[in-house]
Amino acid sequence: MDLHEKIRTIPALPGCYLYKNAEGAVIYVGKAKNLRARVRSYFLESSQANAKTGTLMREAVDIEYITVANEREALALEDSLIKQRQPRYNILLRDDKTYPYIQLTMKDRFPKVFVTRRLRRDGSAYFGPYFPSSLAYRLVELIHRSFLIPSCKVDLSRYHPRACLQYYIKRCLGPCVEGLTTQEAYKQAIRDVQLFLGGKAGELEAELTRRMEEAAAGEMYEAAARLRDQIVTVHQMQEKQRVASAEDEDADVFGFHYENGMLAVNLFHMRSGKIVDRREMFWEELPELIDEPLGEEADEEEKAGASEAGVSDATSDFSAAGFFSSLLKQIYLGNAYVPRTVLVPVNFADRVVLGELLTERTGHKIEILAPQRGEKRSLVDLVCLNAKQSYDQRFRVLQPNMKAIQAALQDALTLEKLPRRIECFDISHIQGTETVASMVVWEDGAMRKSEYRKFQVKTVTGVDDFASMREVVGRRYKRLLDRQNENGTKLMPSLILIDGGLGQLHAAVAALAAIGIQPGVPGEPALASIAKREEVLYVYGQEQEPIVLDRRSPVLHLVQMIRDESHRFAVTYHRKRREMRDRDSELDTIAGVGPRTRQRLLEHFGSVRSIGQASHDALTAVVSAATAARIREHFKGAADAG
Repeated sequence: MDLHEKIRTIPALPGCYLYKNAEGAVIYVGKAKNLRARVRSYFLESSQANAKTGTLMREAVDIEYITVANEREALALEDSLIKQRQPRYNILLRDDKTYPYIQLTMKDRFPKVFVTRRLRRDGSAYFGPYFPSSLAYRLVELIHRSFLIPSCKVDLSRYHPRACLQYYIKRCLGPCVEGLTTQEAYKQAIRDVQLFLGGKAGELEAELTRRMEEAAAGEMYEAAARLRDQIVTVHQMQEKQRVASAEDEDADVFGFHYENGMLAVNLFHMRSGKIVDRREMFWEELPELIDEPLGEEADEEEKAGASEAGVSDATSDFSAAGFFSSLLKQIYLGNAYVPRTVLVPVNFADRVVLGELLTERTGHKIEILAPQRGEKRSLVDLVCLNAKQSYDQRFRVLQPNMKAIQAALQDALTLEKLPRRIECFDISHIQGTETVASMVVWEDGAMRKSEYRKFQVKTVTGVDDFASMREVVGRRYKRLLDRQNENGTKLMPSLILIDGGLGQLHAAVAALAAIGIQPGVPGEPALASIAKREEVLYVYGQEQEPIVLDRRSPVLHLVQMIRDESHRFAVTYHRKRREMRDRDSELDTIAGVGPRTRQRLLEHFGSVRSIGQASHDALTAVVSAATAARIREHFKGAADAG
């Protein structure tokens, strides 16, 4: 059926429409209160005059549609289809940043507590998101210390011969060893954690108080003391929450700056009246995107708001209203938490409908506001100003300071603390011969060449990068631990970076575990790897959530620079080792050429290749005529064989 004929059969009902190209791929998804009228509008002359709409309609050869009951359902369906199909003419959320949640692995026999940035339907309980990112790690550390729930990688589906150090320093209930705890005691601790993370501090405090009094009455004073400490922790958290609740409500504030076809968006998260985090998003290909057209009244309001907010050219065809309509749906629909107030710089057509849908889904009133004056407008203008600065840093190639890059690296890799020192490892060999490794050091913004280290791999034969990495990492940090024990000072880096993928990462983990280092545990170095070609980062403990940074990201540039320096240093060392091997073996096989003669020849000619190309007369300037003849014969035979 012809596309025009198919459009005549579309009903005048609310729903979503999907344009497809000749290959059958969905290239655009839209929603409408009246599907037939909306789709017909694409074929009007005024729409065809728009370059972006014209490009879409020249490529579209087919259309599908899905009808729903009302506009709210259409809005939710549109968001779902965009996320599934990723159509290239839609505005797509392009952002490296995700926020951490706390995960309780409820399906495990002995649940653990972790920080994660990805929500899955795996039976776990998730709490969050947390702002700033470090808050999630502080809470997990608090749970680990106060409620004794482990966050380690030990397999708890079976029992082990003995417990680790965490049990003996009273940081874990010891579920890994039979008899150290019971299922009932562990379940009780998990229930306490759920109440704690669920914000039911009053209920938890009352329950802990009751159990403390029972323990004291039964003369179990150690257990009573531990419960008392938990009550103090919960009480302190409760007091903080009471103070916070007396202040302003939570809000998200958006701002943007558009110029030369490129867009920067800032999102400020305000919690209890304070700015706790900032999110940056960038788009470079907006001229190819199709924005939802608005009515005449909304267009005028949009133009006024856009000129105040962040569009540098008033004649631009960028639709800020259509953009924010699409962006907010992708950010908030399906999100576990939505603040009560969302402030945007421009009005858009389905702002009220989206607020109603979010209210229905969250169970509390959500307001999406486009303020025109007053304190809220001033706040939006502040975020727009920050978006302008983000635009300048991103697209005008202004290098952010190193402190900002370190903070961004900490956030991107969810590190416990600012990465002040990074040690990076790489393996180099050819067909498994002369395998060597390098370690380079980056510290506070500069490469520390005096602290570079090179390693000969001694225990591995053949091609085995994993075993080589295991040996080298183990040797390095065993030596550091020995020095640390001697003088008592902490010598470990903030981050250990491995050049390679998951195999190399897990080889490094095994090496560290063998000497008693648990990467990622508070107080221990973090561990990550960067895979070649794909430039994907894997952080130990979050291997299922690989980090893909934008190619323009200063964080990625820093990691690449450190990785490339490690590779250069390893290859240089390997080349020297190979030259030494070739030089030694090549000349040592010639009768009459011993170590001293070899040294004289190399000093005179500079290389083995030059010796092989030297004439008989040139050689006799260094060695006897007989030895010169043997050298000439040797290299002539090698050339003939080649």
